[in-house]
Formats: sequence, C-alpha cells, structure tokens
Amino acid sequence: MSTKWPEGVGRIVLPSVDSTNAEAIRQAPTLSGPTWILGLEQTKGRARRGRGWVDPKGNFSATLALRPDGKPGDVALYSFVAALALYDACVAATGRADAFALKWPNDVLLNGGKLAGILLESAGIAGQSGLMHLAVGIGVNLADVPLVDGLEKRAVRPVSLQEAGAHMAPETFLDLLAPAFAQWEHRLKTYGFGPLREGFLARAARLGDVITARTGTAEITGTFETIDEAGSLVLKTTAGRQVIAAADIFF
Repeated sequence: MSTKWPEGVGRIVLPSVDSTNAEAIRQAPTLSGPTWILGLEQTKGRARRGRGWVDPKGNFSATLALRPDGKPGDVALYSFVAALALYDACVAATGRADAFALKWPNDVLLNGGKLAGILLESAGIAGQSGLMHLAVGIGVNLADVPLVDGLEKRAVRPVSLQEAGAHMAPETFLDLLAPAFAQWEHRLKTYGFGPLREGFLARAARLGDVITARTGTAEITGTFETIDEAGSLVLKTTAGRQVIAAADIFF
C-alpha cells in the first residue's frame, strides 16, 4: 500500500469542530477539489440513523468532502471504498491483518469489537449531473473506548486500536487512510464495483454464518451468503433468498 499523500487532495486540520461531516458540507461549495477535514476534537459527532457518535480526545474523526462522478444511486458504494481503505490503514498501522474484519455494510471490527464507523451524507442535487457534494465521515477509536449508554445486548463491544498494540496520533492515521482511500476509489472508478465487492467479501465478518438483519420494519435471520453487485446483503433464510439494501446487523 502506498503511503504517499494523494495528488490533488486537500487537507484541513481543525483543533475543534462540532461535526467533521457538518463542516465538510459547509465548506464543500468553496473547496477546489476533494479535501480531508480532520477534527482533533469533535463535540457533536453523528452516526447512522441519527444516532450520536461519542468521540473521546485522541480518537480519529475526519471527513472527506468530494464531488463524486456517476449517478446519485452509485454514491452508496463509497461506503465500501471507505471500509476497505480503513481496513488497509489499520493493517498498515498494526501489521495485524488477522485481527481485523469488515462488518456489513461499513463497520471495521478488531478482535470482534467495533473499532470504526462510517457515515455518508450528501448535500444537494446538481440537476442531471448527479450529486453535488458528498461527505464521507469516518470515526476510529484510536486512543480510547467511548462509554456508550444503553448499548444493545447483541451489539458488538467498542474497542480501540491500542488493543492491537498501535499508539497513533490522528494526523498520522490520516496519512495512512488518505492514500488507501484514493487507491480504492481509483479501482471503483476504473473497474466498477467488482474489485471492491471481491475485496469486501475476502475481509467480511461472519460470511457463511447465521446473522440477523434489522431493517426499519422487520428482523430477518439467515445465513450470510454474499453481497450482490449493488452492495446489498444477501441472506439465505427459511423463506428463501433475501436481498437487503440497508440494515443493522447482529451476530
């Protein structure tokens, strides 16, 4: 994996920010190209489905602001770009490929615990040219494990990268993440989703095991068979093959 900062990609480091995703969306109209925004302190972090993201000092909170090519429907594939880049950055930081796995759709696990999360947010549609701005938010427990009130019984425990023996500053981790993201994004743009799908399945947690997918309206339990060409989860259940575009996963 290259560790050279990607050409044409900006970098902004802020001592404190409410939310790196919110800051990315605010700044996006004035940015000349894709730009990483790193917050050394984040006071109002956000997670999927409107949840808060607790962010102790020393952990990693950054967002890539970009204007993606292609159709708005393809934007969700950037969560796979981010997940695969995170995996590579964590392996580069620790030398421990065996310790990490990807939990569909985009969490990174360390020794079975949740290490990192990803949140994609968009702003505006530019006519037929597609999405105007995309914020790819990434949070990693580099230094500390957040205290999570009301953690669900089946939810995976939070862990920090220090569990794998790595002690790393957020700026240093960004130096690993940004090149990895650029490489996976290049594969997506050049070859389509195929290489990312293959890469994700090779790193997927609980592939072939029985898992539960909770959507907004139902819980579906079945064998994790694969992810399809659109990135959806495919479960083999007693009621037949189920294709799930979005859900929370429980093991």
